[in-house]
Amino acid sequence: MDWKQYIATDPGVQHGKACIKETRIPVAVVLDNLAAGLKTDEILASYPSLTTQAIHAAIAYAAELARE
Repeated sequence: MDWKQYIATDPGVQHGKACIKETRIPVAVVLDNLAAGLKTDEILASYPSLTTQAIHAAIAYAAELARE
């Protein structure tokens, strides 16, 4: 999974926080939902602009940060 295809930072969007590309959804929101026990389909229902791949990219992004 190349998370860079799905996640970007832009100072003009959400104050530069990592977000899912072409949305204003912060990666942290996706991860918070997963940590709260929501299933992928529940997150997708709440955020229709997300994709399953974007959710997986958020996890990959967090894993890479944890390795640093």
